[in-house]
Amino acid sequence: MKRLCEASGISGYESEAGRIAADAFAPYADEVRTDSMGNVVALKRAARGDSPAGRILLAGHLDEIGLMVTSLEDGFLRFTTVGGFDVRVLPGQEVMVHGQRPLPGIVGSRPPHVLSAEAREKVTPLDELFIDVGLPPSEVAALVSVGDIVSVSREAINLMNTRVAAKAMDDRSAVAAMVETFKRLADCRTAVDLYGVATVQEEASDFLGARTSAFRLQPDIAIAVDVGHAEIPDAADVPIMTLGKGPGIAMGPNIHPQVYERLVATADDMEIPWQTDPCPGATGTDAWALQIVREGIPTALLSIPLRYMHTSVETLAIRDIERTARLLAAFIVGLDGDFLGGLRGANATRTTV
Repeated sequence: MKRLCEASGISGYESEAGRIAADAFAPYADEVRTDSMGNVVALKRAARGDSPAGRILLAGHLDEIGLMVTSLEDGFLRFTTVGGFDVRVLPGQEVMVHGQRPLPGIVGSRPPHVLSAEAREKVTPLDELFIDVGLPPSEVAALVSVGDIVSVSREAINLMNTRVAAKAMDDRSAVAAMVETFKRLADCRTAVDLYGVATVQEEASDFLGARTSAFRLQPDIAIAVDVGHAEIPDAADVPIMTLGKGPGIAMGPNIHPQVYERLVATADDMEIPWQTDPCPGATGTDAWALQIVREGIPTALLSIPLRYMHTSVETLAIRDIERTARLLAAFIVGLDGDFLGGLRGANATRTTV
């Protein structure tokens, strides 16, 4: 997870992080490939009987939020955001400009000393921020172009009590959980073909990686793994979870009730701590797209509790990733043709991938 989170992988430009994810899946999968969209697809084939009882897809998005150069101004770079970046945390960030060669830089703005009293009380707007790479204008013009992407530079750090902080925990912690799931299933005999997909373009598009991979694979069940808001001061007015208390199991119209009930029963049987994650509308995750691919896919969502979402210090508890993997592995081992047949309906047909 440290390697994944420290890598660059802005939405639409996920190849560096994708290579790390593919290498992580490889020891535990029968096949790993990267499709034409950039999704990393790992497959563990079923081992019971002559043919698999069905297919299950796990999806965790690989991309992160970032920045893009919009103009060059006397050696400084103006920029916009790729995905939902919190402008309040941008000043002072260390970044990497991906130009003709990687250029370390910092996000700067006019210091408070030269601002009006009124301006000092407000968040500096995006159009008043700039990136300084420390080079004269002529060199900047030779190395940087409009449209070049910019990633935040941040090393993952260990906090107390098995907490970890890093950029891109949303959602590479889920990719780590999927790899751990494959690892736990490496020596298990399952009735289903298991696909783990590190999807692309979740943050800055309409879940394109999840849509295209699910359309291709046609799973009987899809489980998105993402992050959910964990407790912090002054957040009592929004649904929150607690770090270290296990994954959230989402419930709501985006979630298939039978799959939800099976996940809950599995967690209880295995004595895996879990939390309720109520989602009365759009979940804002890959699950929202997976549910309506082709004629519809029974979908669920597991949420890893996370603090400080969409900042460079996203914080979680390692044990929640481990518990997410335990729950997924136990759920998959317990799947059989009867349960999947009940989800598909008596008249459903399949095609071969």
